[in-house]
Amino acid sequence: FSGFDPINAELIRGEILRLRDEGTTVMLSTHNMGSVEQLCEHIALIDKSHKVLDGAVHDIRRQFSTNTYRVEYTGNRVQLANALSFTGELLDVKEGEPYSTARVKLGPGSNLNDVLKQVVHGVEVHGVQEEIPSMHDVFIRVVSEHDPATVGSDMTE
Repeated sequence: FSGFDPINAELIRGEILRLRDEGTTVMLSTHNMGSVEQLCEHIALIDKSHKVLDGAVHDIRRQFSTNTYRVEYTGNRVQLANALSFTGELLDVKEGEPYSTARVKLGPGSNLNDVLKQVVHGVEVHGVQEEIPSMHDVFIRVVSEHDPATVGSDMTE
């Protein structure tokens, strides 16, 4: 809510959420994708006067999921990579204490349980979380697919 101080922006946000929760339809036009995630249940994404995406925010974010997970673990990075060789791909690792964090992309036909069955033989898993794209990421992806010249290459990587 540009132009409003934080207190008044929060008051407006609260009122919109109250109306939404009461079943009132609220039309909101914004480029702030964080507000979209916070306030909207259903969206229509319009690019250059054309509706390019329409649906429930939750469903849209899931639709653009890339089967990528963050895995917190302790153990050897090489053993993790070896364990993933048939069921997934190790995208990157951030070594840390007490846990390291790996980004893992599931292979075709694999599910999270398949990957975990392999990984637990090489490392100790402490947590797993799916990376669901933000509406910001979805917007950039959809608009760049619709008109690649609109988005710089560094935004789509």
